[in-house]
Amino acid sequence: MFYGAIEAGGTKMNCAVADERSIIDECSLPTTTPEETMAAIFAFFDKYTLATMGVGSFGPIGIDPQQETYGKILATPKKGWQQFDFLGTLKKRYPATRFAWTTDVNAAAFGELKQGAAQGMRSCVYLTIGTGIGAGIVINEEIFQGAGHPEVGHTFVKRYPQDDYVGTCPYHKDCLEGLAAGPSLEARTGIKGQHLPKDHEIWDLQAFYIGQALVNITLTVAPDRIVLGGGVMNQPHLLTKIHDQFTEQMAGYMETPAVTEYIVAWGLPNKSGIIGSLLLGKEAQ
Repeated sequence: MFYGAIEAGGTKMNCAVADERSIIDECSLPTTTPEETMAAIFAFFDKYTLATMGVGSFGPIGIDPQQETYGKILATPKKGWQQFDFLGTLKKRYPATRFAWTTDVNAAAFGELKQGAAQGMRSCVYLTIGTGIGAGIVINEEIFQGAGHPEVGHTFVKRYPQDDYVGTCPYHKDCLEGLAAGPSLEARTGIKGQHLPKDHEIWDLQAFYIGQALVNITLTVAPDRIVLGGGVMNQPHLLTKIHDQFTEQMAGYMETPAVTEYIVAWGLPNKSGIIGSLLLGKEAQ
């Protein structure tokens, strides 16, 4: 029996097929137009008869099966993908396949809870910091969502002292994503994040915003563990600064496990989303 998975990002689509034991085939495809991208996805999966498929998509997406927007990508800044019926297109191509549908960060959170840095926990929040910022929430081993899905990256934060940068978010300018995602590092310094020296002062600003976001997450969700991933977290020194900022900004108000055990780096680097999508697909049987 074969299971499919798609981790659908605004830059690339990671696709995988697994049997009962492990991943047997995978590929990464550029996210261009819906027509070109879906044709490439079909070319990959058409070789297999899939029992289930888990899809974790960039968003925002429609997640309420009772609404007309279910299965669609909604107000994304990704040109050409607004209101695209992603799930419906997949179902039309593979009518015998059962689908699980959620956000890419929810899938990653599920992957980290089941096989990554939050194994053994019943709840976790996975926060990804890269080109954008997003969070997936798993509570009692189930993905959390209500009328919509969480959009933690677009919550608002207090500004770092002396930070007058306008922000990169096309919707809100200076929300968390606008002030702390990867593009804001380059916009402020003229240097891509991966090339910034570890002693650059920008990392203190970055840790301030991420630490503040984690305080907000802790005060509202109180997960067993917070897992950090994404391209910006490929800076090991940043995690220590985030720990310090979280501790300082929480100011002793809420008790948590030791900060180095409570806030951790991802256990499945660059694989959280695809593994989580596979696991969600298997549960859709």
